[in-house]
Amino acid sequence: LLGFGIGKHGERRHYLSIAKREEEHLNIPVVSFEKPPDDRTVAEARLATGCVVVSIDYYKRFLAGMRMFFGGELSSYASLIDRARREAVLRMRESCPEAHLFLNCRMETSSISKGKQKAVGTVEVFAYATAIIYADEIRS
Repeated sequence: LLGFGIGKHGERRHYLSIAKREEEHLNIPVVSFEKPPDDRTVAEARLATGCVVVSIDYYKRFLAGMRMFFGGELSSYASLIDRARREAVLRMRESCPEAHLFLNCRMETSSISKGKQKAVGTVEVFAYATAIIYADEIRS
């Protein structure tokens, strides 16, 4: 029960941090298309990256093991991946705060394990995009 409480508290704190930081970046779009709009002059384009490794707590890992035995959705792993993706995109945005647009955003994921059958319950997400800075809106 102690592990459950600590894990739940840590996850809740992380989600609150993500939500607060996402609000700060709402006005800067992150898109998957490859070309910027033609009506504006691009002053600079650079690579923006963000990477995060997030692990699941032992209690959720135990519940996921039971779910795998009986079948069904692994909601504990779904929240792990959701947190990792959102955090990676936030870190990417924070790597280039002067950008007006993040273009061609992509994400790569990988899992980390000890060996053949001993999964650690950890996921790495790497987000990357082209940070576009427009000439007519350069911030000082």
